[in-house]
Amino acid sequence: MSSTIWSVDEHLEDILTAVQPLEPIELQLPEAQGCVLVEDVVVEIALPPFDNSSMDGYAVRVADVAGATEEFPAVLTVIGDIAAGDAGLLGGQRVGPGEAARIMTGAPLPTGAEAVIPVEWTDGGTGEGPAAAMRAHRDAPEGARGEVRVHRPVEARAHVRDRGSDVRPGDLALRAGSVVGPPQIGLLAAIGRSTVKVRPRPRVVVISTGSELVQPGEELTGGQIYDSNSFALTAAARDAGAIAYRVGAVTDDAETLRATIEDQLIRADIVVTTGGVSVGAYDVVKEALSSVGDEDEPGSGIDFRKLAMQPGKPQGFGSIGPEHTPLLALPGNPVSSYVSFELFVRPAIRTLMGLPDVNRPTARATLVSDKALSSPAGKRQFLRGTYDVQAGTVTPVGGSGSHLIAALAQADALIVLPEDVTSAEPGTDTEVILIR
Repeated sequence: MSSTIWSVDEHLEDILTAVQPLEPIELQLPEAQGCVLVEDVVVEIALPPFDNSSMDGYAVRVADVAGATEEFPAVLTVIGDIAAGDAGLLGGQRVGPGEAARIMTGAPLPTGAEAVIPVEWTDGGTGEGPAAAMRAHRDAPEGARGEVRVHRPVEARAHVRDRGSDVRPGDLALRAGSVVGPPQIGLLAAIGRSTVKVRPRPRVVVISTGSELVQPGEELTGGQIYDSNSFALTAAARDAGAIAYRVGAVTDDAETLRATIEDQLIRADIVVTTGGVSVGAYDVVKEALSSVGDEDEPGSGIDFRKLAMQPGKPQGFGSIGPEHTPLLALPGNPVSSYVSFELFVRPAIRTLMGLPDVNRPTARATLVSDKALSSPAGKRQFLRGTYDVQAGTVTPVGGSGSHLIAALAQADALIVLPEDVTSAEPGTDTEVILIR
């Protein structure tokens, strides 16, 4: 274990220097969700690919409906239907003077037509008053023929989606570095892309340690507590963009823990352990991993450190296994574990993804508190708080104890008290890290 006291920034820099973005791969669209693009995507087809109607109604010539009113409607001859997906376009027939074609939303605008009249501006071909909707073709096929009375005039290109009005060939659809979310997948599909080149989502294995840990749903006996860390950190890894695997708590046995970690390496881009990194007689993570850097695994090894921070003083970082898989060893107290994840593991995950901005957003806020907040000299303290973006204030939640998980569940920010601050009075301008 290193005797040097590391700062928060030094530890994070060491991690981010060692962790490299994952190699790009080509993925089908459904598998690419949550991944980061590694190349620009350029449009190859116009979107929409043709002029089409934005309404159910009638494709018309502007001159034929000029001056139309409900009292003096323009009477047009209906020459047929055009449905979405219809390539026949009235069998090549064009909309001529005094004619109209019934057209459905998304259907291509026929030759000769200049605009679309919504069906509500017509009698719908019934010969009666304004129509509320268009009669289904299967129920009233005669609606595709006969006459329609139009009650309003229309301007050219009204209710028409022009070809290429969304994107045109040669346009940049998505930039490299974009995260592929549902709207991006929709755009990629719309322009005909079935695959994209991305950095895959990192696979994170979370392992909690401690013989005292019991899985939720089981009965507690004397001295036992429920394993909350592995659930919280697995959820946090998913929230960061990773594919996360939770491993049930491992007992305080060094060989068992090392074997468990080695078994998990096959599905891990990064391993996160929680617990067993302090100075106790049963701190199994240090015992299990302090000797992993040997002649069989050159370049591997875990360095256990003390950081000038509260909570989260004991930390471990290094790599393990033939692929030099990064491993971050976090403290076992729930708040220490979660704060450490936010400060160190989340940025590592985002770095693996190839994202340029790996840290949580920060803000400045005025401290609202009944009394001054104390902080140990020489340590950067992270307190839980609730941030009011409208008022620009932050209010502490709970105390500073690293076991107070209920307060953590209520918090949406971490209040940062720097190393040179030992007391923060109410009204102090503070930095906050936004964790939601």
